[in-house]
Amino acid sequence: MLEVRLHGRGGQGAVTGAEVIAQAAIRKGLYAQAFPSFGPERRGAPVQAFLRISEGPIRIRTKIYEPDTIIILDPTLIGSVNPADGLKDGGFVIINTTKEADELKRLFPRARIAKVDASRIAREEIGIAITNTTMIGAFLKAYGVLHPDDVDEVVKERFGVLAPKNIGAYRRAYRETVIID
Repeated sequence: MLEVRLHGRGGQGAVTGAEVIAQAAIRKGLYAQAFPSFGPERRGAPVQAFLRISEGPIRIRTKIYEPDTIIILDPTLIGSVNPADGLKDGGFVIINTTKEADELKRLFPRARIAKVDASRIAREEIGIAITNTTMIGAFLKAYGVLHPDDVDEVVKERFGVLAPKNIGAYRRAYRETVIID
């Protein structure tokens, strides 16, 4: 089972991103669940979302404390929370950043890293720096569990007239994501 914890801020779409990936996995014949963790937070406050994908039924319903992967939608969270807390050795950090590989390896020495400038891509493709669908592309590139084609229908249903821009954002992120080993 693949367990993923997404870190973002209220309004960035971490919960929606997890839900879109889960729905795409289910449509592909996998089992998946996605759920948020937040209280009375406001826009801009740190939030987490959780995602599990499995080839068999998922019976666990708890938060993910030791993820295989963390997805960081907002790199400014690194100074205020520790998104890598509990990350399994050799796990993936998928991060929205412009930082260089050596700096990222210092920040996450026990992790594999996938980096993409999701904020720039979202601004250029969608017109606003909401990075959830862009980070979906980075996740797809890092794992290969799903292909961008597997996500298209879910995004069309979820985003309606805004779907083409969001599809363009995650497809571009898929192409531009850099894997650092």
